[in-house]
Amino acid sequence: MLICVGQGGSATTFAAAAKSVKPNVVLIMADDMGYECLSCYGSDSYKTPNLDRLAAEGVRFANCHSQPLCTPSRVKIMTGKYNFRNYEEFGYLNPFERTFGHLLQQAGYRTCIAGKWQLNGLTYDLPGNQDATRPRKAGFHESCLWQLTKLRKVGERYADALIETDRQPASRRTDAYGPQVFTDFVCDFMERNQARPFFVYYPMVLTHDPFVPTPDSPEWQQDRHRRDNKFFAEMVAYTDKIVGQLDAKLAELGLRENTLLLFTGDNGTHRRIVSAMQDGRLLQGGKGKTTDAGTHVPLIASWPGTTPRGTVSTDLIDFTDFYATLAELADVPRQLEGTDGRSFLPQIRGEAGNPRDHLFCHYDPRWGSGRLKPARFARDHVYKLYHDGRLYNVQDDPLETNPLPNGSGTSAAAQEGRKSLQQVLDAMPPWKTSPRRPASPAAAALHLPTSKKPSQ
Repeated sequence: MLICVGQGGSATTFAAAAKSVKPNVVLIMADDMGYECLSCYGSDSYKTPNLDRLAAEGVRFANCHSQPLCTPSRVKIMTGKYNFRNYEEFGYLNPFERTFGHLLQQAGYRTCIAGKWQLNGLTYDLPGNQDATRPRKAGFHESCLWQLTKLRKVGERYADALIETDRQPASRRTDAYGPQVFTDFVCDFMERNQARPFFVYYPMVLTHDPFVPTPDSPEWQQDRHRRDNKFFAEMVAYTDKIVGQLDAKLAELGLRENTLLLFTGDNGTHRRIVSAMQDGRLLQGGKGKTTDAGTHVPLIASWPGTTPRGTVSTDLIDFTDFYATLAELADVPRQLEGTDGRSFLPQIRGEAGNPRDHLFCHYDPRWGSGRLKPARFARDHVYKLYHDGRLYNVQDDPLETNPLPNGSGTSAAAQEGRKSLQQVLDAMPPWKTSPRRPASPAAAALHLPTSKKPSQ
């Protein structure tokens, strides 16, 4: 098994040619890993030296917000649209949607996706969920994925991982560690495509539960399927290790200065995990919740020679903004019609850009037994207003324990915050709820239409 750690040798191969083409992009998205898991964001529970180094050499964004749950975030980041436009069901992306894979393919990029898919409609047995070509139809030339045509109950993502590629049907990789298989696939892809611009989207399987040993854990040889919260820290460490491997591979190929490397997370940390911060606070993960603990994720941009070293940006970043950023990078801005994002490429380059004055979130999880509640909210740096009128000062009250009164008894600043954020909510289309899709094949055959092109 190829382990992609830089060994030197071909450091200048294709380097001159690479500088003459469009920059490569490697977008890594950790699974269930809030901002509090990185030491460069103030964590005292975990060590993330590779990510800390990238942050010190590039730009660390202090206010990036995802959706509170995995599939809503994946649909949003890939299409650049708010969830009310195209989020139809948990575990599903309508195959007619245009993704950033299509965007960069059109710009001449070779594209690759590796890691967690979860977009075929397996959870609720939607039509076409056994179509193994969906990643290619979503704009990716090559793929190496978990949970493409097989559910989690058929095979896990870590030890003895169940993985399928664009060339090989689902198979259990005995004695292999899933995250390393995905990483090696990405490294091989970059090496084979070093003479042309490429785009790698790596939605990682780490650090989602089950919390189990990694190959660097003492327990790996004895009981690699053992579940214990204590292994979460080791999974964070392996996430950081993988980032270091990819960074080293780019350097080995002589491509590092022509590659924008982005690292983020899809939502907050699992609620069973409590992390200690360097300022003495204890933060409980908030995955699924609409508080900061559920949406505040890390975002690091590293592009040697382009990103100013050690910059911390406090600009608000929404998950719709990634699509717009990649469109500007690839010089295809005309493809932004029907999307909702705003490019933060200027901030990556150390420029002022056109930062947001608010974020908007439409959250309809459509998952589980109703424990995760739908919500809409708009927020700025200080205030957050929900569709039901609740207003919070999230700067002072990030866990939203004390709603601010409406009218008398609140400050002029809070009243102005409520007014401006209400205008954001009022500008959005009315919230139209639809019934949950049936789960059984028989019910699906009776009630579910074939996927059709969604409206904008």
